[in-house]
Amino acid sequence: MGIIKKLASQTAIYGLSSIFGRFLNYLLVPLYTYHFSAAEYGVVSEFYAYAGFFAVLLVFGFETGYFRFRDKSNPQRDSAYSTALWFVLGVNLAFLLLIGLIRTPLSEALHYAHHPEYVEWFAIILGLDAIASIPFARLRAENKAFRFAGIKIIEIGVTVGLSLFFIAYCPPLYAKNEHVWFAPIYDPGIGLGYVFIANLAASGVKFVLLTPQLKGLIWGFDSVLFRKMVGYSLPMVVIGFAGIVNEMLDRALLKYLLPHDPLTNMRMLGIYSACYKLSILMSLFIQAFRYAAEPFFFAYADRSDARRVYADVMKYFVIFCMAIFLLVTLYIDFFQYFIGREYRAGLGVTPILLLANLFLGIYVNLSIWYKLTDRTLMGAFVSLGGALITVGLNLWWIPLYGYVGSAWATLACYAAMAVVSYLLGRRYYPVAYDLKRIAFYIAFGLGLYFAREPLLTYGFRNWQAGTLLMGSYLLSAALFEFRGLFHFRKKLPAGDSGKSLGPGRK
Repeated sequence: MGIIKKLASQTAIYGLSSIFGRFLNYLLVPLYTYHFSAAEYGVVSEFYAYAGFFAVLLVFGFETGYFRFRDKSNPQRDSAYSTALWFVLGVNLAFLLLIGLIRTPLSEALHYAHHPEYVEWFAIILGLDAIASIPFARLRAENKAFRFAGIKIIEIGVTVGLSLFFIAYCPPLYAKNEHVWFAPIYDPGIGLGYVFIANLAASGVKFVLLTPQLKGLIWGFDSVLFRKMVGYSLPMVVIGFAGIVNEMLDRALLKYLLPHDPLTNMRMLGIYSACYKLSILMSLFIQAFRYAAEPFFFAYADRSDARRVYADVMKYFVIFCMAIFLLVTLYIDFFQYFIGREYRAGLGVTPILLLANLFLGIYVNLSIWYKLTDRTLMGAFVSLGGALITVGLNLWWIPLYGYVGSAWATLACYAAMAVVSYLLGRRYYPVAYDLKRIAFYIAFGLGLYFAREPLLTYGFRNWQAGTLLMGSYLLSAALFEFRGLFHFRKKLPAGDSGKSLGPGRK
């Protein structure tokens, strides 16, 4: 039970930092939209849409590759870490050099000929963030969750603070008096550029805070190990790209595929994007779980009870995710106030997107089969299959059902990936997941969700119905899992030999 408690505590630390960080970032949305025109804010949205793809490309999957090949016996001189760090550093220096050489034609191609500095600033942000990902991976591997979370929060705090200073505080005072105290560092002509400057400064602060982890560069570059890491990590790039397609493509396609005039299409896109944010609790938990679980899965793989622990992790994960699903959907009358009145017409997609994120989390759990057996190429094919489902269903369903079709396409994609990953895992790394119990909690949670409306028609108030149903779920989970939470079974699941196969073995 201790190992599950440790994983839960790590997830909680990462989760608190993610929740706090996302909350601070969320404050920037009204700041930008109140101070910039829709066209200007569109520039910011476009650049940060590119960020997801470059975040995958510039790290080259070496974050996960480091977890796979790191030297647990000699962490103070880990050649996997130094090799990954040297490679990612080299890739990003080459990237920054390339952008410096082509920034003018690239800016013209992107229709920002008058602001080539946007491209340059953004490239530096991407490069710093990509290099920092390897030291962050080491902090995760060494279970230094507090330091990881602290640096992340400081980074976001700097972004928010400088954004408020340059965008909200300086302009009105400068307009009244050009000789104010901040005049030497403020130029009103930069305008929108301060969004990038704030992010650039925050990335720089983060990089400085991570300098103690950069000393690993002195351990050298292992060319033999590098070839192994490339073979393992390259499919992770494909997986990462496919994941970005699954996560972001719907919002990129809606304005083109919705059967309305351009203005209405953009309005529908805004409604869908705002309601997507209501699934943030689920996505935050999955992100926090991923941070904690990935190094945990690798570190625990050689233990004889690894598969039993993985099965228990999956069960408790689903229980918690369904609790989040019910919390948001049963109290939707409260959560709706996080978005404006105009956007609440799309609240119907929120339960669909929450379920989609649940299946994404299940897929994250199931993905251990290809990571622990070095079959990342097969994992890449699963992700590519999911991306094809996303593209195909969005092209089919958006013209017919609007943004609701996008939500269902997201759910279909992640559910299909989870099913395929489970079937492949049964062959290459079988884990005795408690499918009956998992299916029960999902079905039970959905049943409680659908029971809300009948209770409202019988005269229950929204909060009364939500509390009754939420309490029923939590009480049932506590009764069913009490013994499992505090007393792990001493025997391994039926069919397990009691010996872990270990990474890379069938």
